Amino acid sequence: MKLKQDIQRLSIPEASIENLQEHRYWLQCERDYTFQPIYRTDGSLMAIEILTVVTHPSNPGQRIAPDRYFAEVPVRKRLDVLEEQLLMLASKQDFFRQHQILASVNVDGPTLLALRQDETLQKLTETLPWTRFELVEHVRLPQDSSFASMCEFGPLWLDDFGTGMANFSALSEVRYDYIKVARDLFIMLRQTPEGRNLFTLLLQLMNRYCQGVIVEGIETLEEWRDVQSSPAAAAQGYFLSRPVSMNNLENVIITL
Repeated sequence: MKLKQDIQRLSIPEASIENLQEHRYWLQCERDYTFQPIYRTDGSLMAIEILTVVTHPSNPGQRIAPDRYFAEVPVRKRLDVLEEQLLMLASKQDFFRQHQILASVNVDGPTLLALRQDETLQKLTETLPWTRFELVEHVRLPQDSSFASMCEFGPLWLDDFGTGMANFSALSEVRYDYIKVARDLFIMLRQTPEGRNLFTLLLQLMNRYCQGVIVEGIETLEEWRDVQSSPAAAAQGYFLSRPVSMNNLENVIITL
């Protein structure tokens, strides 16, 4: 209230006051982290994906959609969050080395490009060779960029293939290490025999562009069996494991 009164005395428009208050709201948000395991089709643990839990002090019991949060904060703040996640992973590096599993961290295109200008984060990334950046949207490279410059952070993963910018146009610009197929696409194709055949052909084609395909959102045994009999390399979803607190990482199931 005091901020609003002070701004009013300066004759700043009401709309600007609301914008400042909203900006402050997003900066006040707090974060916690969970992870979801990613299992190969043979049941062995391949990787974990770091998930961000966002809340606000005014209502700590209500979660805020991470996509909304990251859309509202500036790139500099997103880099701060990325550093927070990488430092958390660095504190658990013995676990990843011992079990030889990977950790994927979600980033968007602008954040990945900004990372190239941050020497501190680049050096931190170099100490975590088992970390993978998972792009939540396809990066359209600037004209003066190259694939080599985008891969200076290690192999890249593409999230949510089949939605938004993550489609076949993405595969011609950057060679991703692993590609995740969105649940919506998986569910749509498995509804008919023709769709199931198309799903198999689609994964066979995608495997030409990457090291392997990961199917997201597996929620039933039948869906898991379908993935296991497909050309997919791995899967994740509630059937395999719900998100787990990072404090329990050491207790993750290594083999199903």
